Amino acid sequence: MEDFLEDRDEELVDDLLMPEESEDSPNALYEHFRFVADKGQSLLRVDKFLVDRIMGATRNRIQLAAEAGCVLVNGKPVKSNYRVKPLDVVSIVMDRPKRELEIIPEDIPLDIVYEDDDLLVVNKPAGLVVHPGFGNYTGTLVNALAYHLKDDPYYDPSDPRLGLVHRIDKDTSGLLVVAKRPEAKSTLGLQFFNKTTKRKYQALVWGVIREDEGRIEGNIGRDPRDRMRMTVFPDGEQGKPAVTHYRVLERLGYVTLVECRLETGRTHQIRVHMRYIGHTLFNDERYGGHEILKGTTFSKYKQFVQNCFAFCPRQALHAKTLGFVHPTTGQEMFFESEVPSDMRGLIDKWRVYVNTKEL
Repeated sequence: MEDFLEDRDEELVDDLLMPEESEDSPNALYEHFRFVADKGQSLLRVDKFLVDRIMGATRNRIQLAAEAGCVLVNGKPVKSNYRVKPLDVVSIVMDRPKRELEIIPEDIPLDIVYEDDDLLVVNKPAGLVVHPGFGNYTGTLVNALAYHLKDDPYYDPSDPRLGLVHRIDKDTSGLLVVAKRPEAKSTLGLQFFNKTTKRKYQALVWGVIREDEGRIEGNIGRDPRDRMRMTVFPDGEQGKPAVTHYRVLERLGYVTLVECRLETGRTHQIRVHMRYIGHTLFNDERYGGHEILKGTTFSKYKQFVQNCFAFCPRQALHAKTLGFVHPTTGQEMFFESEVPSDMRGLIDKWRVYVNTKEL
């Protein structure tokens, strides 16, 4: 379930994986990371297993941690060449407790779609970071939630049993559900884990998708050549299983408007899966979509695309719908948000271009 409940400070990763010598408390160990291998886990070296799951970690750092006895499998120290088996419990322990971030309440406007005693659904704008972390310790959605719920005696923004149930990227807009009670987060998290939630996104992607609909399947993990990106491992030996269903909504010359339905919830899943099939998201800088990937060599066309990049200066991706079963009432809840103005305007620009220009 860690895909939906991660609360890790990326800045601390190198520090965590560099064992410190300590004379004060050599026997006191604190767990910093914990993962349970899936039932279908193939045999995989523990250093590779952990690199794929800890943002910012390198194999060298993990190997050093293993040599220091800080990598445990089922409670016992292992070397970095240990092969993880199905249902193994893999953890990293250190001789000092995990440093926690202080969540500072900040009066940041929130577009709250729904709220009751157990949860709230928020429509996140593009550009808003979801959780404090390296480079973004304030000004996040979590800081805004802390302010909004400051008078709720049951809500502690530092309590990992409360708050965000899932996340979307900084430059992706759309719907998120937030738990105000531990029971709500546990129940909602289980729905995400069991793939019973209903999530649909709209995206504008490069290229003409010939099929009206399709299914993309391929393990997603951190790209070993660029740790800031994710990639697809089609052989299934690395990464985590991921499935995305897509449906074409509109073909607009050299781009296509699609609806994507998530079956799983991996980091950058839609961005990575669409790139994998040759249809990178429009203006997705991290994955190359900020370049002109399709079209003509005419200067007017190039200028048109540059104008589109400037009008919607982020990946064209919006979490449009969210459905789940209410954790207390058992009622099926379904929410839908409008595509924001930057994406709407971008799509309109392509419609006008297609109707008035000979592509």
